[in-house]
Amino acid sequence: MLKPQQQVPDLTVKTVGGSDWTLSGQSPENFTFLFFYRGYHCPICRKYLGSIDRKLDDLTSMGIHAVAISSDTEERATRSKEEWKVQNLPIGYGLSIEEARRWGLYVSKGIKADEPEIFSEPGLFIVRPNLELYAASIQTMPFTRPSIDELIGGFSYIIQNAYPGRGEA
Repeated sequence: MLKPQQQVPDLTVKTVGGSDWTLSGQSPENFTFLFFYRGYHCPICRKYLGSIDRKLDDLTSMGIHAVAISSDTEERATRSKEEWKVQNLPIGYGLSIEEARRWGLYVSKGIKADEPEIFSEPGLFIVRPNLELYAASIQTMPFTRPSIDELIGGFSYIIQNAYPGRGEA
């Protein structure tokens, strides 16, 4: 189990329309915000990625890099980016189920025709530039995600008050 104030595994994924994205290659002033999403089949993910994409400038101005990652294939991830009109948020694809489990994500079997055979459930991770976990929120299904506005408010408080990562004990 990943705990705050401990190192997270490094991670490399391909991105839609781009090159490889590597966590250790990021150099944000404050945090890297990783959002693991279910995939193209998820309408709630569509809405959530759109909300992050619309607030990306706010995150960037706070010294936070953001990325969305799924186990989808390149083709499905590309469809997500294009059909969901995600313009600025990098979308990573090809997350292996083993890597998803290493991050503590829940894994589900597809139950509908448009779902992959197996995929990871949502999770968000806030990681310091030194790859130390600051905070995480992991879901077992598509519901109950914190809103991006709530997260931005939290980030603002955290940065202004040098608030430490919690949950380490």
